[in-house]
Amino acid sequence: MKRKIRNSGFMLTEVMVALIVLGVLMGCVASALSAFGRFNRYQLVRQKCIAAAQGQLDCIAATSKPISDDDFQKLWPKAEFKITQTPGKDRWQGLELLKVKVTAKAANRDVSVELERYFLPSGEKRK
Repeated sequence: MKRKIRNSGFMLTEVMVALIVLGVLMGCVASALSAFGRFNRYQLVRQKCIAAAQGQLDCIAATSKPISDDDFQKLWPKAEFKITQTPGKDRWQGLELLKVKVTAKAANRDVSVELERYFLPSGEKRK
């Protein structure tokens, strides 16, 4: 005596829905990981720019000269710097304001950091 088993397709539908839900979740996780990776690379380049600008300012404070272009490229490849010098104003009269702007690329974005510091005019010594 054979019994005929009738399948209504409920099990197949349930498996298909579960696979679709898992696929969507995996896509969301992959998208989030990609976004976090891009943000991490951006932050790393930003930290490198900050270090380069601080290094330039420290070198100027110690030697009265910036780091040479060759040494700068060895230390921070793919980064560019620009130094501008302006006289101090108001309370800072008699000092020079040096601004160091370092730029680099992180994927499709330009990262730019500008640090500034007041110095005695070149040639003058501290008392």
